[in-house]
Amino acid sequence: MEDRQENTSDNLFVSESRQESYIEKLRSVKLISFPWCLIFLTATIALSLAFFHLFVAAFGTPESRAFRSTHLAGMLVLTVLTKPLWRQSLTDPVLVESGHIDIRKLAGLILDLIFIFFVLSIQTYTLYDIEAFQQREGNLSTTDVLAGSMLLILVLEAARRVVGWPMVIITTFFIVHALTANYFPGFFFGPPVSYARLIDILFVRADGIFGVPLMVAATYIVLFIVFGAILVRSGAGKFFLDLAIALTGHLRGGPAKASVVASAFLGTVSGSAVANVATTGAFTIPLMKKIGYSPRFSAAVEACSSSGGQITPPIMGAAAFIIAEYLRVSYITVLGAAIIPTILYFATVYIMVDLEADKSGVKCIEKKLLPDIGKVLRTGWHQLLTLIVLILLLAIGYTAMLAAFGGILVLFILSFISPHTRLSTFDFLTAFETGIRNAVPVTVACACAGIIIGSIFSSGIGLKFTNSVITLSGGSLFMLLVLTAGAAIILGMGMTTTAVYITVAALVAPALIEMGVEPMGAHLFAFYYGVVSTITPPVALAAFAAAGIAGSGPMRTALTSARVGIAKYVVPFAFVYNSSLLLNGPIWLSLVSFFAAFAGLWALSISLEGWYQGRAYPLQIRVFLGTLAIALFLPPHELILGFSGYFFWVVAFICIGFFYRYANRPLRASVT
Repeated sequence: MEDRQENTSDNLFVSESRQESYIEKLRSVKLISFPWCLIFLTATIALSLAFFHLFVAAFGTPESRAFRSTHLAGMLVLTVLTKPLWRQSLTDPVLVESGHIDIRKLAGLILDLIFIFFVLSIQTYTLYDIEAFQQREGNLSTTDVLAGSMLLILVLEAARRVVGWPMVIITTFFIVHALTANYFPGFFFGPPVSYARLIDILFVRADGIFGVPLMVAATYIVLFIVFGAILVRSGAGKFFLDLAIALTGHLRGGPAKASVVASAFLGTVSGSAVANVATTGAFTIPLMKKIGYSPRFSAAVEACSSSGGQITPPIMGAAAFIIAEYLRVSYITVLGAAIIPTILYFATVYIMVDLEADKSGVKCIEKKLLPDIGKVLRTGWHQLLTLIVLILLLAIGYTAMLAAFGGILVLFILSFISPHTRLSTFDFLTAFETGIRNAVPVTVACACAGIIIGSIFSSGIGLKFTNSVITLSGGSLFMLLVLTAGAAIILGMGMTTTAVYITVAALVAPALIEMGVEPMGAHLFAFYYGVVSTITPPVALAAFAAAGIAGSGPMRTALTSARVGIAKYVVPFAFVYNSSLLLNGPIWLSLVSFFAAFAGLWALSISLEGWYQGRAYPLQIRVFLGTLAIALFLPPHELILGFSGYFFWVVAFICIGFFYRYANRPLRASVT
């Protein structure tokens, strides 16, 4: 059983780390042809970008505009090569079986080549005399306007290919609004911006395409994605999964708890909820079903656990870097602020799993059938050490770029400790290529986000939107948070997490800050509700992916995911009202707030499940527990003014503690 488990998880993560790798394909090339030449070109560009970013990390960033435009140009070319127009892949032949030319595929190939030609032409034009180009800021030539217009079209087309239509539509809306604001009603009304000025802002200045989002993508995000790709290639996925199963497999509902723990581990190197589902879910969902969980609940647990990876330090779906840049704080400060909310989220999913296991009579797995924890640690301890070194480098003051570069070097050295993790030159090249390709949609999304920010800046809609939202909320912080949450969830159904965060942060975060919310809390609130769309109906991508593996109904799975992942909806409100949950203030207050929030989430979980220690509770008790839970999410001064607020807080603690101890049978009977 243990061997079968190890082989299954090993094959799982090997396939993930090598999926669609062009270097893998080149290894088997025996006949040189045009499609294979394109594959070779794609692999070469990806590796060149990887080494370029490593060189920059080691020796310093060159002139900012040249660096960012080179990064974007390379990613745009890779967009075309990895997502060709009207063909499944680069190897999809233009000639059909009968020997005739497929006109549609041929047209797609020609348009792709034209796309690449324009990308390279614009890059050459801007870099040929970059000082003269930048000095024309505010007084563009006709050629500048044409080049900027073409780059906008290319970025939007790239976004359509690798991000999706919603990103294109939203970006286009803000461009059109900036140009025609005098035709819009309400707070969207305003003076229009001339086309030349808009191109100046979006193309020449550092307020548009080449603004903060793209800078962060080129400087930090790509290196961390490459680091994660190398770590996964070295077998970290299998190690984390085996470690999670060894730690929790013998507990009640062990495979489900292993899914929670494994996804928390994997979230440290992966920022994709769907990718986490595909990796850990292919192994844990069948195990959960086998021991007694329903397919729907199994899929929901995996979806919630995997989506938690996007809020788990140190990568956090790549948005943590942008948050740090916007707030002008260190990256480690953002990671510190995210620790308590992350623990609360995974703890709540873990509690839900345990309650459902007790409710459904799910058994545990015998220890003799599980991986030996000592053996797992002996073979993979150095992979944990790599993550520790990365976090330590950040903690002692190294920049995120240098920390990522140092992490890659340490990972390279430590990979030779064990034959199970030893990487050949071919493995490293494949990991580099995979990492760069994974960074393509992030870069394109950041470029679109820069267009949105530049358009908002040029039209002045940001300030109007802030004032209008405050007016619409009636001066109520709670209503403003609800409006912000709704907007982020809707945007998140069609945009990447990073793009959603940037858009919501640009439009609504200033309103939250103006209402008295801590800047860190305002930005993390926008980020968390951009992430929650992955488990929120009707477009819950992580839940749908897990439902496909489990064989359950997608929409019912999404609804169950929203219940299991309730902490992701509640915790952002909690840390907005109580910023000590973000380590803002004295440590003792953060600890007290953490335990209070944990108790509240435990009570809320029981209220939603209607089950604790073998008893289905009536609606009145469940509502009472839910009320106590909400009280504990807030600091005392938000409940009732003065000393009575603390008194109410203590009473809520005592009531929940009494329920915890005397609910049905002694606590020790339910501890597993």
